[in-house]
Amino acid sequence: MQKASKKSSGKKQLADPPGFRVSLPHVPPMYGLKPRKQYLPFSHAEERLSKSRNYWICTARPDGRPHSIPVWGFWLDGALYFGTARTSRKARNLAHNAAISIHLDSGDDVVILEGTAVEVDLADKARLQPLDAASRAKYKMPLMVTPEVVLYSVRPRVVLAWTENNFPNNATRWEFEPAKS
Repeated sequence: MQKASKKSSGKKQLADPPGFRVSLPHVPPMYGLKPRKQYLPFSHAEERLSKSRNYWICTARPDGRPHSIPVWGFWLDGALYFGTARTSRKARNLAHNAAISIHLDSGDDVVILEGTAVEVDLADKARLQPLDAASRAKYKMPLMVTPEVVLYSVRPRVVLAWTENNFPNNATRWEFEPAKS
């Protein structure tokens, strides 16, 4: 793997987050990925994560069967936030196994995020204020915070991205260092 390189595209780019390495996705040779010097900038993934209306999340049931469902959410400060009822299948799955995969709607401009869902403290008003503002701006409704709701934050461990019209030439994998506690 190599450290990310910055590429000027004329568009305003978000700053690359610290602590990641960029490389090719781990796929069989038949996909034709070849080592190269340039990769997609992480701003490509962040822009897609920020603008997406729907996020498909995949969790695992206690017996290992997958469960996929769309949710609304927000990409904010390097994490994806989403909420659900504590009694929902996804929340029960995450209580058993916090590993999660998140995909966007498009198969033509792909972004896949893998990470761990961490419950957000609903009593932390300073944390909830920017999320409420994001909900009002994006979905035209306040953030739902009730005793029945659980809110999650997912920081990426791995992010994959590529565009269908330039695959395999722009297929990119970002791997993030674990957060220090």
